[in-house]
Amino acid sequence: MSETGTESRSGEDVFAFTQVGQALAGLVGDVQRQRDEFNRKFQEQEERMTKMDRKSVSGRPVLAGGVKAEDVHTRAFDAYIRSGDEDALRGLEMDVKSMSTVVNGDGGFLIDPVTSETIQGVLSSSASIRAIASVVNVEASSYDVLVDQGDAGAGWADEIGARSETGTPTIDRISIKLHELSAMPKASQRLLDDTAFDIETWLAGRIADTFSRAEAGAFITGDGNDKPRGILNHGAVDNDVWTWGNLGYIPTGVDGDIGNGDALIELVYALGAEYRANATFVMNSKTAGALRKLKDGDGRHLWSDGFASGEPARLLGYPVLVAEDMPDIGTGADAIAFGDFRAGYTIAERPDLRVLRDPFSAKPHVLFYATKRVGGDVSDFAAIKLLRFATA
Repeated sequence: MSETGTESRSGEDVFAFTQVGQALAGLVGDVQRQRDEFNRKFQEQEERMTKMDRKSVSGRPVLAGGVKAEDVHTRAFDAYIRSGDEDALRGLEMDVKSMSTVVNGDGGFLIDPVTSETIQGVLSSSASIRAIASVVNVEASSYDVLVDQGDAGAGWADEIGARSETGTPTIDRISIKLHELSAMPKASQRLLDDTAFDIETWLAGRIADTFSRAEAGAFITGDGNDKPRGILNHGAVDNDVWTWGNLGYIPTGVDGDIGNGDALIELVYALGAEYRANATFVMNSKTAGALRKLKDGDGRHLWSDGFASGEPARLLGYPVLVAEDMPDIGTGADAIAFGDFRAGYTIAERPDLRVLRDPFSAKPHVLFYATKRVGGDVSDFAAIKLLRFATA
């Protein structure tokens, strides 16, 4: 082959290789563009999923292996308390199962279950009638207690003898209205912004403290106007002439003094045997201090402390609840109550606790307006007796 032919063939080869190179470069470029487009779309999808995850904090059931509904509510409540972000909590309203319990139509949001349980635990363990009374949860604005004051009667008869008609029992209806109890703790926004600050524990403690003090007083002396009606707000008559609707009292025989303590024994046996098995003494610290000094004829103290941790002190073998809202010993004072308070006093409440965040009224602080609805009243006037520090 001539030199000219060789050069022509070489040029064609170079041209072919150039075309192949350009094709390969174009293919690589297409692959790179497709990869970039895939990465871009994947990143956008990931961002959308992250946003959806933040907004999906709700009380709705989640897939197996996911976050528990209680944890979801807790996270949503934390976001609301710290920054006022309502989106997550309002998202719970979309769940049909949660619409009636999460968002309050009057304003405010349901406190998360963990915080709510903490508050209820403190209330139940506090020095209050609540610790020994009957507590019921209701969804209505009041709760009716039906009390059978008498006995339908019974009788013995032989196989063919005539049966006499038994009496009709007397049924009394006691209506316990629910009232709104509120607390308004406050904190600085700087403190709320501190992620190391346990906001739920702090809020639960402040609310529980306010609620427990208000309840304790109302269950003893409340007048029933916008608050529960306390045991001492009812009329008290000498137990010898006791009638339904009043509490019976036993006088100590000495004005403003316990005397030799025999009145305590009379108080115990003034209560019916069906109530004594579950009875408790209720008094304040000053009265408890005075009774600790009492001794029997053999010089033994009538008061005994519990041997086990957490066991209440005992007086004449019965547990003692120290409630500071009971009156001090004084002339004519009903300073000691004794009875089966589980039967004798009923507390009705709605199970939900709600809180409304207010960052405007007390700048630079944030107010938390917490509310619950609770009522209480004597439900069996035969189940509670009083000790009156008087001659008669």
